[in-house]
Amino acid sequence: MPEVLTAPLTVEFPFTRSLGPVQSAFLTGLRERVVLGVRTGDGRVLVPPVEYDPVTADEIRDLVEVAPTGTVTTWAWNHEPRRGQPLDTPFAWVLVRLDGADTALLHALDAPGPDAVHTGMRVRVRWAAEREGAITDIACFESYDGEQEQPTGHSGEFADAITKIVTPARLDYRYSPGRAQTAYLRALADRRTMGERCPSCHKVYVPPRGACPTCGVATTEQVEVGPAGTVTTFCIVNIKAKNLDIEVPYVYAHIALDGAGLALHGRIGGIPYDQVRMGLRVEPVWTEGARHPDHYRPTGEPDAEYDTYKELL
Repeated sequence: MPEVLTAPLTVEFPFTRSLGPVQSAFLTGLRERVVLGVRTGDGRVLVPPVEYDPVTADEIRDLVEVAPTGTVTTWAWNHEPRRGQPLDTPFAWVLVRLDGADTALLHALDAPGPDAVHTGMRVRVRWAAEREGAITDIACFESYDGEQEQPTGHSGEFADAITKIVTPARLDYRYSPGRAQTAYLRALADRRTMGERCPSCHKVYVPPRGACPTCGVATTEQVEVGPAGTVTTFCIVNIKAKNLDIEVPYVYAHIALDGAGLALHGRIGGIPYDQVRMGLRVEPVWTEGARHPDHYRPTGEPDAEYDTYKELL
């Protein structure tokens, strides 16, 4: 059996969210080296703050400054820091109840080893040298044996408050496509498109999954399909994706390759976006060294009749 492919894969996108008045004040406060919590109806101070009381669900906006010193309530040692974590040397994850707060804040504690960490130890915020209004403005916590620091009584009002944040979401993992898709990808490298036929319903699935999704039986018979196909449905994309060198608007379509029992995804080019239509006959366009078609373009053939692809919508 040919070797199954495997490769590292990273999925990443920037997530932008707007901040309400409470989170805006909290993050702006961190930029100004002020830690703010919020007081609930029963007098508890929550840090980090939330906008609704977790007990009554009432909206809460009574901001309260707490001290940058506190007590470790529980902890776990991190032997191997990962990319993007607060410290690049081994550290402890800690829950710290800051002085004046009734709940604990999760962050990193800079310590020489696990023997130097214990529940009940006193710690203090170590501020980042450059702050921008994010939880990373607290670089970490550090051990502290001095007097309890007192808050300044800040009101939580800021002239230039932060109103939104951008958080990069990222997932790193190792992906293996399995036997069926390995054969599919190897064929694409030779500019051929291979599917697999179900021995029960006889549909040809592209890309193959190794089993028929309808009958639930294994598929092993390989069938070459295409290269031409029919646009079954499509959408016009008007928002430009970051790091994608394609000008908007462009068309992304479901394309039923000739001989396939399932439509696959592909970009349509070589035609104005407002002239793409269901039934349009298209063919793949390859670029030098590519392992998959760059896009599909019209073949010049008459449009396919609706009855020939209606089952593939």
